Amino acid sequence: MPSQDTRTLLQSAVPTAAAGAITAVVSGVVAGGKGALGAVIGTLVVIAFMGLGLFVLQRTAKSLPQLFQAMGMMLYVAQLLLLLIFVGLFKDTTAFNPKSFALALVIATVVWMASQARAYMKAKILYVEPEPEPSSAVASKKSDKPEKPGSET
Repeated sequence: MPSQDTRTLLQSAVPTAAAGAITAVVSGVVAGGKGALGAVIGTLVVIAFMGLGLFVLQRTAKSLPQLFQAMGMMLYVAQLLLLLIFVGLFKDTTAFNPKSFALALVIATVVWMASQARAYMKAKILYVEPEPEPSSAVASKKSDKPEKPGSET
């Protein structure tokens, strides 16, 4: 993963993990050990899904840039549907508290999306990549004296 992608991943995963830890502590106090376990599992599911989605989106951007926006929307909808399916699959589980699990999924998803939006806004990403100038053109430009516009002598 290039450094910009890794930076975006870290700027999204770290706040999400912190929010998940807070959710786990609150769920542990309210619902006991099963509540904390549900919150931890919910947070890990979101980090895994969103991190994988970010990886897929970055690969698409590099190989098929014309599909980037459509792929982003499709990926976003697919991630939310998969998270909804997870909530439905584990709503009757006894291994952990399903309400804490669902709450952690929602909180972690919102935190991930907000931190990812912040990371992209703060990133200095070129919209257009400038073409490199040939080395001979660069050398001749440096040796020329700048001309004043409008003056002929």
